[in-house]
Amino acid sequence: MPDREKAMCPEDITRLFVERSNAGDAAGVAALYEEGAVMAYPPGARTVGREAIRALWERVLADRPHFEPEAPLPTLVGEDIALTSTPPRDGSGARAQVVRRQPDGSWLRLLDQPEFVSPTD
Repeated sequence: MPDREKAMCPEDITRLFVERSNAGDAAGVAALYEEGAVMAYPPGARTVGREAIRALWERVLADRPHFEPEAPLPTLVGEDIALTSTPPRDGSGARAQVVRRQPDGSWLRLLDQPEFVSPTD
């Protein structure tokens, strides 16, 4: 596995996600998640585990989508756990992630809710 930049603060993960996704690096995207991470995607389903997340991103990135950075909302940090979130540029719903500090001081995603929609949608 190539040496990849680590997220040394919770907000780094969103930037690294965009960079790696736009580079078509599904393994690099998956490396931003803990081994047992849970992702609420595709909509209405869950993808569990880093390997399943990698496989999911291989399929998504095969179409070469382009991701734009989204300005983070304030991060809520409690010791080694943090809640990060971003409002999508199109104004629809929100995105939220729970991240955990690793023994080396870096941060990885534990829970990822990439899309929230309002109950009226």
